[in-house]
Amino acid sequence: MNVYKTSDIRNVVFLGHGGAGKTTLAEAVAYATGVITRKGRVEDGNTISDYDKEEINRQFSISASVIPIEWNGLKINILDAPGYFDFVGQMEDAMSVADAAVIVVNGKAGVEVGTIKAWEICERRKIPRIFFVTNMDDPNAKYMQTVEELKENFGKKVAPFHLPILDGDTLTGYVNVVKMGGRKFKDDAGNYEEMEIPESVTSELEPVREQLMEAVAESDEELMDKYFAGEEFTYEEISQALRKSVISCDIVPVQIGSGATCQGVNSFLQTCEKYFPAPDKAEVFKEATNLDTGEDVLGDYDASKPVSAYVFKTIMDPFVGKYSLVKVRTGILKAGDTVYNATKDVEEKLSKLYVMRGKDVMEVLELYSGDIGAIGKLASTRTGDTLSTRGWPIEYHPTTMSKPYTYMAYRAVNKGDEDKMAQALTKLCIEDLTLKTVMDEENRQSLIYGIGEQQIQIAASKLEDRYKVKIELEKPKIAFRETIRKKAQVQGKHKKQSGGHGQYGDVIMEFEPSGDLSKSYEFEEKIFGGAVPRNFFPAVEKGLQECVKAGPLAGYPVVGVKATLIDGSYHPVDSSEMAFKMATILAFKKGFMEASPILLEPIVMLTVTAPDRYSGDIMGDLNKRRGRILNMTPQDGKQVIEAEVPMLELYGYSTSLRSITGGSGIFEYVVSRYEQAPPDVQAEQVKNSNM
Repeated sequence: MNVYKTSDIRNVVFLGHGGAGKTTLAEAVAYATGVITRKGRVEDGNTISDYDKEEINRQFSISASVIPIEWNGLKINILDAPGYFDFVGQMEDAMSVADAAVIVVNGKAGVEVGTIKAWEICERRKIPRIFFVTNMDDPNAKYMQTVEELKENFGKKVAPFHLPILDGDTLTGYVNVVKMGGRKFKDDAGNYEEMEIPESVTSELEPVREQLMEAVAESDEELMDKYFAGEEFTYEEISQALRKSVISCDIVPVQIGSGATCQGVNSFLQTCEKYFPAPDKAEVFKEATNLDTGEDVLGDYDASKPVSAYVFKTIMDPFVGKYSLVKVRTGILKAGDTVYNATKDVEEKLSKLYVMRGKDVMEVLELYSGDIGAIGKLASTRTGDTLSTRGWPIEYHPTTMSKPYTYMAYRAVNKGDEDKMAQALTKLCIEDLTLKTVMDEENRQSLIYGIGEQQIQIAASKLEDRYKVKIELEKPKIAFRETIRKKAQVQGKHKKQSGGHGQYGDVIMEFEPSGDLSKSYEFEEKIFGGAVPRNFFPAVEKGLQECVKAGPLAGYPVVGVKATLIDGSYHPVDSSEMAFKMATILAFKKGFMEASPILLEPIVMLTVTAPDRYSGDIMGDLNKRRGRILNMTPQDGKQVIEAEVPMLELYGYSTSLRSITGGSGIFEYVVSRYEQAPPDVQAEQVKNSNM
């Protein structure tokens, strides 16, 4: 592949609802530009971007893929991002290096939840975008209805640049509203020929054209004066004004086409050239810090500066190999360079540079600022790291990633696979930063966290297919606590006689609530007259320390207990620290069970954000989960619902919330406190502990 300068590069991410047609459109663009000679199909598992075995089997995108294409002197890096919500981390990876976005909308389905989420993330990042209404070759597609839905959801920014030309129910071309000309599709490579505008679209064309002219006038005071004077704008004035408005996110064009037939692909490519900015002209620059001086630095794509690059994605594949995908932010990255990883404080040697197209790797000599490429086999570098120089050690601020709240317990099916499993999981977590593993020492279980259950299940499938490690996913244990409500006085005596010295320890202890659930126990001694020698007090406390790790009720950690040593006896020969420790353990188990033991369950502060119309169903579901609604706050057409919910009841909540809201609801939580578990919950936990 040729080397392209910054001004000739476009980085465009494809966003939209799962199944809207993003991968099919990317395949059509690759076909129309000669990258491939035969279009693949998602259903056949032979597209460029969906090359992973899991993607082929499930027929949807799981990872973000880069598809660089060359057209009319430009290099357009298409980033095909997953639309399914479990894989939002991959979409965030792609968004972190995109300078513009195409929100793909299914012409049959119209505006879906994924459309709205794509818009919201573009708004947050202030990224220029267009809507591409695809599947318009289908007789059931409704373009103008979709346009109206887009306007209802996203306001006056939405401006149709195209109107469909139909022969019955068949899409044969479109009207270019900007140039006021008809376009007739002529082949399966996205090409068209000019034609007269049919009278059948005149009634729809006039208001759409007028809206565009108003937008042009609002972009400049001189153009506004010209508009009110009734003068016509020149095509150059219109084109420049629209480019300025698209880049500043004041206008969002709507275009028409079909990925399956390549219709509209040529006009999409023209949009990339005319309306989407080169990296150095985009208004989305990444901030960094010079680690030597502490000064702020801007990744402004100046090729004359020292080189710096941001690692936005890592591929760890046993067949494809390990590649760090980078976007060059300043300077020119060259094969053979030695770069400094300021994040890890190590130097890395770049033997070769690559451009990846799906799973295919092409070697290049250099990458200019703004371009996207790949580096193979970097030892220490991970996603989110910065590569720069020793003389200019900068670190770009990592992209904010969605935090995973869904988790399951896991274990290796085959004994002896634990080390192999741990290494494989580490690789999966490097690839996807929304996947993480945690060792829960308290409950003696391994936990895997993800955005949703489907993501976790696919991770398990990858482990088996890629790394030949089979794991079993289970419902995780919840971190209950044990405590007491009453006071009890008991004796613990450990007496054992054998040949030689025996063992003798005798304690009388009181156990009562301490009132402080932040500490496991409090220990006091009120011994009078030397019934228990002082040198055995530490042994008594060691016994307590051992007991509170796993309580006698259901094996959970103990909190809020005050233990007082009030009496006892000893033997001048047979007493020892071990004997008094064992006596304390006996006393604790007996005293705890006589002091009205209870289980405490963790209560989380749950925050749910969803469209207002789902509030009733969400609150009803939370009530079924023993939740208590604390607060409701309107926020930009949504409701933020705050509730206290037992953590035990949140298992499977991501799937439930997604079902209630169609995927538009999100949640987060923090453990806030512990409170007494209901009798039925306690009975179930005690029963399970004895099984």
